[in-house]
Amino acid sequence: MLRAVDTAVKREVLKEVTLGWRTAKDVEAKFGPEGAEALKFFEKMKLVETRWQSTSGSFPEKAYHTYYTSFHINASWPVYEISDVLAAAMMPEEEFEELEKQIYEEVGRDGRFAGDIAEKLGVTSTMLRSLVKRSVRLDYRGHRIERLKG
Repeated sequence: MLRAVDTAVKREVLKEVTLGWRTAKDVEAKFGPEGAEALKFFEKMKLVETRWQSTSGSFPEKAYHTYYTSFHINASWPVYEISDVLAAAMMPEEEFEELEKQIYEEVGRDGRFAGDIAEKLGVTSTMLRSLVKRSVRLDYRGHRIERLKG
């Protein structure tokens, strides 16, 4: 959730898709390419639902709307785990991009077992999971990390 509102554009796009169904084209027209990237991130994080809707054109377009209108958070985590989660969420963009690039290269075209990557990078499995969750280029498939297609 922290990453969903870490920029002004993401905050505004999240508000927009809370109010009603919006297509990627509508969001990009209003917020630019960063708005379209925000939608991809929200979809990956399962913050939005999608549906195909008719438009004035000849083809239907994918539209987005939030699953949630409010959050209630009451959680308890061991300090050693939550510290990794928060560190990954609040990490400066440049530092994150460097780690994301390393993970992306380690994963390769076919994906790779997460434990091997965590060991190679010298990070905990919680930190690796948090970094992959933050990325719009990578995702977990079971115990493997894979590059997202498209």
